[in-house]
Amino acid sequence: MTRVKICGIKSAEDAQAVAAFGADELGFHVKLNGGRSPLEADVAKALVGALPKSSAGVVVTSLTDAKELIEIAQATGASTLQLYGDATPETIREFKKALPEVKIWKVLNVSDENSIEKAKEYEDAADAIALDTLNKATGVRGGTGKTHDWSISKRIVESISIPVILAGGLNPDNIAEAIRTVRPYGVDVNSGVSNPDGSKDLEKVKLFIERARNL
Repeated sequence: MTRVKICGIKSAEDAQAVAAFGADELGFHVKLNGGRSPLEADVAKALVGALPKSSAGVVVTSLTDAKELIEIAQATGASTLQLYGDATPETIREFKKALPEVKIWKVLNVSDENSIEKAKEYEDAADAIALDTLNKATGVRGGTGKTHDWSISKRIVESISIPVILAGGLNPDNIAEAIRTVRPYGVDVNSGVSNPDGSKDLEKVKLFIERARNL
């Protein structure tokens, strides 16, 4: 069964509702560049700490320094860090030596076939690879609301031994096709189930989870 992460959670009300719908992971933005309403670490800690055991907290960050990543993991109590930015495999290994129990999902922005080799570079360092969309016109990584070439994502799934989480432009209308095409370990959605103010459209969240699971 495909795991489901709902990202960009900002309130306790959304967190409780999303968890009740059965999301496996909830994502919280902390020190994330790009103006996507990042939370302070103490707020994220409170939200993560209130989650039921059935849902895990993922802190999404752009930090790339191992010491800062260790600090944010300890400050938030998240079980997983999802890394945007350019954290290297060496940085991830350094982090894992200090906090082996915390998982690292390295985000790769799929642009072309070079992304396949890039994913392989992290195979022996990260716990999973998250595939998001690069806006080639603006250089924005993720949060674009746009899909990328799923055929490349499918090849990444087939080429590496660690789990792959598919993100980028997913919504209730295309999630079934995305899963059938790519066959990822998990899927990750934010804008596709969000209201204009960034809060969650709970009807869309419920539908997204149901359609992701009923395959």
